[in-house]
Formats: sequence, C-alpha cells, structure tokens
Amino acid sequence: MIETYDNRKLRMSKDAFLEKIAMQFRLLQQSFDALDEAAAARLNLNRTDLRCLDVVLGGGPLSAGAIATALKLSPAATTTVIDRLERAGYVLRSRDVANRRRVLVDATDAARKVEEEIYLPVGQAGAQALQRYDEEQLTMILDFLQTARQVQEEQTTRISTSPEHR
Repeated sequence: MIETYDNRKLRMSKDAFLEKIAMQFRLLQQSFDALDEAAAARLNLNRTDLRCLDVVLGGGPLSAGAIATALKLSPAATTTVIDRLERAGYVLRSRDVANRRRVLVDATDAARKVEEEIYLPVGQAGAQALQRYDEEQLTMILDFLQTARQVQEEQTTRISTSPEHR
C-alpha cells in the first residue's frame, strides 16, 4: 500500500516528516532491489551481470575499461562479466574503427528487447504516476532525486574508502 502525504493536511513536526521520509527511502531501496532481483532471475543473470547490461544499454558501445570503471570492477572481473553476457546473447564485442587495438562492447537486439519488455513498462508506469504533479512539484522532485543520488554517491565513497573494521 502506498501512503500519501499532504503537507497542508497532516500536522507533523519536521523530525516526524524526516523519519517518515527515511523509512520511505529504505522501502524504496528495497523495492529497487526486488525489481533488480526479479529481472536478474527472469534473465538468468547474476546482479553484477545485470548491472553491466544496464551500463551497456545506457551508454554503449563502451570499452571494457569504461565498463570496469562504471561497475568499479577489476579488468579481469569485467572481462568475465562481458564473457557471460556475450554467451547469453546480450552483448557483442567489436573492434573500434578509430583504434583497432580497442574492443567495444554493445548491446544486442536481444538485450534491447529485454529492455523494452522489462524496463520500458517500469518507466511508463513511473511517468504516469508523476502526471499528478505540477511543474513546480516536478522541479522539486528532480532536485530531491539529484540531491539523494549525490548523498548516496558521497556515502558510497565514504564507506569504500574508510579503513576496514573487522
């Protein structure tokens, strides 16, 4: 069930709102995770392979190095992921015409079909849900999402660069 909040009707303290927002963030993250898990299972991929496919679909063709950077994987691990996706029929390797030593990875028609069948309806449903907001509210939502992503990226860096605690 989706709860809706109207600031004008609900009398809550700012701290109570922040607590509710934090809980909704947690639930949103869990829903993203569940969607990714369902998509990976449907495609018979692991989550890293699914992330790689998303990167290639969103920006391909890409070099293996660019994919490694995006996924924060070693070159060897990236090659293994690309190998699995190629065997599954979702990516193809080709020589870069500008630099014959470089190999590019691009999505196949099968991958584009998966994107259309699985992710296009998600985007359409999200766009439909956002229709209820006016331009000012959409501007605020966009700002909020950009801020939330920035916070997540900063916290990812903090966690990944802090000394290990065992």
